[in-house]
Amino acid sequence: MNDDKRGTPDRETVAPENRNTPTAAAPTAAAEAGQIDISFSSGLAEFLAAQDIAIGFTSYQTGRLYLIGHGPNSKLALHEAVYPQAMGVAGDASRVYLGTLTQIVRMENVLGPGQTANQVHDRVYVPRNLQTTGNVDIHELGIRANGRIVFVNTRHNCLCEPSLTHSFKPVWKPAFISEIVAEDRCHLNGLAMVDGQPKYVSAISRSNVANGWRNHRQDGGVIIDVENNAIIAEGLSMPHSPRFHDGRVWILNSGTGELGWVDSGGGDFVPLAFFPGFLRGLAFHNDHAFVTLSKPRQGHFEGLALDDRLKEKEKESEAWCGIQIAALSNGEPAHWLRFDGAITELFDICVLPGVKNPITLGPNSVEIRDFLTIETPDW
Repeated sequence: MNDDKRGTPDRETVAPENRNTPTAAAPTAAAEAGQIDISFSSGLAEFLAAQDIAIGFTSYQTGRLYLIGHGPNSKLALHEAVYPQAMGVAGDASRVYLGTLTQIVRMENVLGPGQTANQVHDRVYVPRNLQTTGNVDIHELGIRANGRIVFVNTRHNCLCEPSLTHSFKPVWKPAFISEIVAEDRCHLNGLAMVDGQPKYVSAISRSNVANGWRNHRQDGGVIIDVENNAIIAEGLSMPHSPRFHDGRVWILNSGTGELGWVDSGGGDFVPLAFFPGFLRGLAFHNDHAFVTLSKPRQGHFEGLALDDRLKEKEKESEAWCGIQIAALSNGEPAHWLRFDGAITELFDICVLPGVKNPITLGPNSVEIRDFLTIETPDW
């Protein structure tokens, strides 16, 4: 499917094609023209239906929140909304939280049980609160058990909560960071929530100087236990997206292109699978991992194992941008969705359990002006 998505916010599309293997990369001219080709594995819509889930993911490069579900006649349904520098995303059947360039957005589903929009959508996520933080380079975010938001403030090297009066309130920083200052020193980026509390974070290095992490991309990465400031894994290559699932701390060792977990005994990284791209965004549902892939940026991957591995695999599979859904039993891809053309980088991903075919309204969309809903009064 070729779609020119420039100037078309909040478009809903139903992807018409169903392929068994990734397609070749779109020509450079198509990318420059803003064209996007979407291909996906045969049976992806059926897989989502069988799991009773939809997927949300972001691209800060294009400033989009994407929602993928299963529509009528077992077709894959894709919806997008414009949010500048869309980054961390977390959600469920009731609401979605999104970090953007200057705000944290809370979206609420306005449909009741059994209600639909346009006869096909079972969720309509409408932005109801936009908390302004300013440009603090929000990466991942989580929701505490008490409902409060906690987010990774990468520019200031700390975890924060939104403030009623200020840009943010720091709630934790690594022990090796000496002060809260607007310098990306260690590139704190990922957050794992456990039992409704922030538990693990990822950082590219233990640097305490501005942009010092850039000199430690190959093997300076760490995973930190927020509760006791203990480093539970080190020697990693640009780690992202720690997650706690099925008793294990999982991470994306992005500099090597691998998904794996931290050995609880010695803290070693145990790889499960290699993916052909820069990994940044991880979610789990039952016995599958959902991973976002990006095409490497020119100039940012010299000296990384990922660069060498991609060169080795060029004849088999070039680097690509999209989603891979891997079985945890063996790491093999069960399903995938691929973008070619204008989209080359994705960021975060979340699974929406119990959701079939969701849509959302962007805050600047035409539709949101007249889409009004009224809460039932108490009288």
